[in-house]
Amino acid sequence: MQKEKLRTVRKRKGYTQQQIADILATDVSNYSRKESGDVRIIQREWDKIAAFLEVPLEEIYEEEEATTIINNNNSTFNGAGSSGGGNINTFNNELSISLIKNLQEYISLLKEEISRLNEKQNKSGK
Repeated sequence: MQKEKLRTVRKRKGYTQQQIADILATDVSNYSRKESGDVRIIQREWDKIAAFLEVPLEEIYEEEEATTIINNNNSTFNGAGSSGGGNINTFNNELSISLIKNLQEYISLLKEEISRLNEKQNKSGK
């Protein structure tokens, strides 16, 4: 689900996707996927964005759309043999691949954040 409230406020305030991506310590393509609803925005990111845009969280926050996962490992689907099951399995495979990609991106983001925090700690500790 697209984040229209966020997009509208960001544009109204004159900020680019790159500027928001920078405060989230991610790349612009990942942020673009967040704003378009393809990648989930976690609570900490919502808080950072609201603070950066200097607006209450409620002004930009939109609920994530619920995702339904259908798992049909059974070879029989409503007594109809395997007919129709292929579509569900294809959906599951595509969903799984998409989920894995999103998780890999999130892991990369976390690694970057850890690295940034370690550098910050090393500089302040010297």
